[in-house]
Amino acid sequence: MRYVVIMAGGSGTRLWPLSRKGTPKQLLKIVNGTSLLRLAFERALRLVPAERVVVVTGASYLDAVRDDLPELPEQNLLGEPIGRDSLNACAWPAAVLADREPEAVIAQLTADQIIEPVDAFAASLDRAFALAEDQPDALVTLGVVPTEPHTGYGYLERGQPVPGFGDACVVTEFKEKPSLDVATDYVASGRYWWNAGMFVWRAASFLEEVRLLEPQTHAAITELAAEPGRLEEIFPALRKVSVDYAIMEPVSHGRGAGRVLSVGLPISWRDVGGFASLAEIVATDADGNAVEGLAVTVDAQHNLVFNAAGPGHLVGVAGISGAVVVVTPDATLVTTLDDAEKVKSLVGRIAESAPSFA
Repeated sequence: MRYVVIMAGGSGTRLWPLSRKGTPKQLLKIVNGTSLLRLAFERALRLVPAERVVVVTGASYLDAVRDDLPELPEQNLLGEPIGRDSLNACAWPAAVLADREPEAVIAQLTADQIIEPVDAFAASLDRAFALAEDQPDALVTLGVVPTEPHTGYGYLERGQPVPGFGDACVVTEFKEKPSLDVATDYVASGRYWWNAGMFVWRAASFLEEVRLLEPQTHAAITELAAEPGRLEEIFPALRKVSVDYAIMEPVSHGRGAGRVLSVGLPISWRDVGGFASLAEIVATDADGNAVEGLAVTVDAQHNLVFNAAGPGHLVGVAGISGAVVVVTPDATLVTTLDDAEKVKSLVGRIAESAPSFA
C-alpha cells in the first residue's frame, strides 16, 4: 500500500524575520496565501488519500500543522521533540508505517519546495512508486532534470537505465554542490540530475538498509515504534545525520543490500531555502522588484520587498538595487540578495542577544 511522508521539521532561519521558532517557513502563507506545507499536502493527495499521508514536524509546530491540515488524521502527525536530521525523519515514520502495514511503500517528500506543473510531478512520483513496488531492493531518489547550471543544488550521476520505467536509471554517485564551471559541465554532459531530496522505497527495504548501515539507529527506532510513549527518551539520543550521508551515498557505492535508482522530474523546481529563492516566486513589477504587501519603490531595481507588518504600514524603497527589505510587526531585515545567506548567522547572533526575536 502506498503512503506519503512529508518532512516539515525545519525552522527556516534563512527567512528571518518571516520565519521564527514558532512559525517555520513551511507554515508561512507566502504563495498566494497558501503555505508550502499545504501545497505539499495537496500534491500528495494526487496519489494517496489523506489517511495515508504522514507529516513529520517539530513538536512545537504540531498545533500549527493541525490548523493548516485539518484533514490529517491525528495518528499521522509525528512531532520530533528535537531535530535529528533527515535520517531519523525518514526512519521513524518508516518504522511506524511498517508496523501498520508490512507492505507499505513510502514516498518521502519535503515541505519547502515550489513544484510546477503538479501533473508532471504526480506522474513521475507514480512511476517511482511502481519502480519501488517492482524491485524490492530499490531505494528510488527523485532527480530534477536541470534547466541550467546551478551551484546551490547537489547532483546525481546517472548510470545504466532501468528498462521498462521510462528515464529511470541507476545512480552511480551523489555529488556535492559544485562550482559554476563544474555545474556547467554536469548539465552539458546530460548525465546529471539535481538531487531533489525526495525518495520512494518500501518501508521494510529502507529499514533493512538502516539496520545494516546504522544499527544503533535501527534498534532505537524499532523500540520507538513499539513504545511511542518513550519518544522523549529515545528520539533526542538518536545520531544526528542526513539520510543521504548515512544511507543513500553508501548504498550507491555498493554498501548495504540495496540499489539506488532514480526517476526524473521534468518540472520547475525551487527549493525555498532563503530570500534569493523567495524572490523568484514573488510577483515582480516593471523594474524587476519582487514585491509582497504594501510598498512603493522609486528608482529601485531587482529588489525583494516583503511587507508583512500588517494593515496601515507602508514600506518605501528608493535608489537601491539588489536589496532585501523585510518588515514584520516586530522586526525588520535589510540586506542584499548577494548576502542573504548570512541571515542564518544573523539569527544566531539575535538568539544570543535578543532571544525573544529569534
